[in-house]
Amino acid sequence: MTIDSANPSSANRERALVGISGWLMLAAAVALFAIAAVIVVYAYPGLRGVDQGHEFAGVAGVLLIVAGLFIVPGFFTLQPNEAVVLLLFGAYRGTVRTSGFFWANPFNRRQTISLRARNLNGDKLKVNDKRGNPIEIAAVVVWRVRDTAQASFDVDSYLNYVSVQSESAVRHLASSYAYDDGEPSELTLRAGGDGVSAALTRELQERLAKAGVTVEEARITHLAYAPEIAQSMLRRQQAEAVLAARKTIVIGAVSMVEMALKQLAEKNVVTLDEERKAAMVSNLLVVLCGETEVHPVVNTGTLYT
Repeated sequence: MTIDSANPSSANRERALVGISGWLMLAAAVALFAIAAVIVVYAYPGLRGVDQGHEFAGVAGVLLIVAGLFIVPGFFTLQPNEAVVLLLFGAYRGTVRTSGFFWANPFNRRQTISLRARNLNGDKLKVNDKRGNPIEIAAVVVWRVRDTAQASFDVDSYLNYVSVQSESAVRHLASSYAYDDGEPSELTLRAGGDGVSAALTRELQERLAKAGVTVEEARITHLAYAPEIAQSMLRRQQAEAVLAARKTIVIGAVSMVEMALKQLAEKNVVTLDEERKAAMVSNLLVVLCGETEVHPVVNTGTLYT
């Protein structure tokens, strides 16, 4: 463990520790108990049907039994993607990461930490976006413990730390971007996609690095206007959609009228003065831009009556 005495808040660093084989110590414990049993039988004559005993041998047998009992509490197992942090009288001794059956000094305090990837499915949060609009937002964070020493000693509870800092990061992200309708090159929450997810991942990694946690992925799972303005924003979006559709219709209608006039002139189908051209343009635009079906009126007279 590396600690700067001038800065008590400096981060701890994980130190790898090779665990003692549990099978070897198990064999040693069985051997101690077996030898102790033989000595006890030898020390106490009543067990062998003889009159003379050996008191010193009895003491040795008892000591061997105590030694065997000392070994037994030190056994522990590790599954894949698990680690055990060992502390001896408050001092960090190291971290065992290898899966298997191990033994450690029974006086060591052992803390098991999962190294598997975990999901944090955040609650829906009500915040204001960059433009002050109240919105609802939620995110999911995929994270895992990277440094067991930092997770154990640099924060009070790394699980609670991840939860609180994730909520804080999501709130900050929501207030840093507009919900939608930003500038042409502006990143928005609704249309940002991977860009917003990358920004959230970076901020979470900066916040959670102190706890020895690495963030693998972070994505927004829920995004909507708050209920009190949802209907107003829906009407605005509908109006914008109608305007965009009208704009497309008008552009197309003008192009078709221009094409019609050009082809009539090029093929000498009919010669129109400016007044008749204006009337024709007006009629064509009404037909092309109208929302309802147009019923034509057949002119039985001349073009000018």
